[in-house]
Amino acid sequence: MWSPLSRTPGAGGTLFLGIPRGCWSSAHAGLGPGQRRFCPELCQINVRPGFNSSPHPRGLLCGYDLIMSDQIKFIVDNLNKEPFRKNYNLITFDSLEPMQLLQVLNDVLAEIDPKQVVDIREEMPEQTAKRMLSLLGILKYKPPGNATDMSTFRQGLVIGSKPVIYPVLHWLLQRTNELKKRAYLARFLIKLEVPSEFLQDETVADTNKQYEELMEAFKNLHKECEQLKTSGFSTAEIRRDISAMEEEKDQLIKRVERLKKRVETVQNHQRMLKIARQLRVEKEREEFLAQQKQEQKNQLFHAVQRLQRVQNQLKSMRHAAADAKPESLMKRLEEEIKFNSYMVTEKFPKELESKKKELHFLQKVVSEPAMGHSDLLELESKINEINTQINQLIEKKMMRNEPIEGKLSLYRQQASIISRKKEAKAEELQEAKEKLANLEREVSVKTNQTREFDGTEVLKGDERSASSF
Repeated sequence: MWSPLSRTPGAGGTLFLGIPRGCWSSAHAGLGPGQRRFCPELCQINVRPGFNSSPHPRGLLCGYDLIMSDQIKFIVDNLNKEPFRKNYNLITFDSLEPMQLLQVLNDVLAEIDPKQVVDIREEMPEQTAKRMLSLLGILKYKPPGNATDMSTFRQGLVIGSKPVIYPVLHWLLQRTNELKKRAYLARFLIKLEVPSEFLQDETVADTNKQYEELMEAFKNLHKECEQLKTSGFSTAEIRRDISAMEEEKDQLIKRVERLKKRVETVQNHQRMLKIARQLRVEKEREEFLAQQKQEQKNQLFHAVQRLQRVQNQLKSMRHAAADAKPESLMKRLEEEIKFNSYMVTEKFPKELESKKKELHFLQKVVSEPAMGHSDLLELESKINEINTQINQLIEKKMMRNEPIEGKLSLYRQQASIISRKKEAKAEELQEAKEKLANLEREVSVKTNQTREFDGTEVLKGDERSASSF
């Protein structure tokens, strides 16, 4: 069923509105004016060139109209609030002329980016469209449709078409605060691309390098600022703390004044104040000397421990050299060199790399804003999805069952087992060495304590037998 529409004056041809299904319409055949019935098809419009492109005639209410009416209601409600205060209703807003509608869109964009404050009557239409498209691109607005629809979107923006501007207004008013932040950051983070031939000049290259460094510094400062905003501190709390401290300061000043008045009534109060001041200075000096004494005691204790370790090492080396052969000494040194080489070249680098990765991960976590419950749920879903993909890849690999790959995997498994055993034994050896050093330190401490008690050194078993002779 087709219903002809009025033609644009001066244009040729005929305009038809296709109404297959899904609308309440009086445009069907056999219905008089004011009579409508529901058609269970989707509404569709075919407009030939040279005719009015109004999507629906009067008396036609379809799914498109319902969606647009919800958008218009949302737009009007938000435009009537701060900071716009337009005082529209659905009828007055829908009856705006294209130029007025473009001015409303420009006012919303100006609220997001103050540089957009322009009277579009004093601006060329192409310049207006270019400026608005540039800002919408920065704000990452994606018009519906493909590249062909983009030209339609641009043309609709130039002429102030309602089907083009209403969705833009709806999208902007839904996320005004977020878009303000995005527009603010775009002023500093959209990089100016300098042609490579200009970068051959040292001055231009240095300036471009400084520009990039300042951009990175801005990123870091903005990130710190956002972290401070989300850290729980607010200017209101800081002001309350400052006012509380000022009140406490005033109370202390008043208390000091009262004490001064009480002291002035005492005889020789100046002399007593001088003595009290000297007493306070001497007490502070006493505390400083006590702290210095404790620090020197700690230094002496550490020095005694170092001396004991060196003496123990000297004793062990003399004892080993007394009854050891050159071959055994060389063998022992080779074993120590191998062990130390393994620790330096294999174990410590792996641990260092692991700690660096952990540090990088923790820094990344700290730099990100605080996560809510929804963010955690999203991360968990991503983790589960990745684990599922990993399991599927492992199953596919196992289903191949290639013999060469099986042998290689067996060798890799054996090598990893040997490597783990080697690391475990190295850790056990390191722990044994540390335990031995701790025991030697305890023996030295006990020996020194015994000397302090009776003035003689406690002899070991072999030393007692030697002294008996």
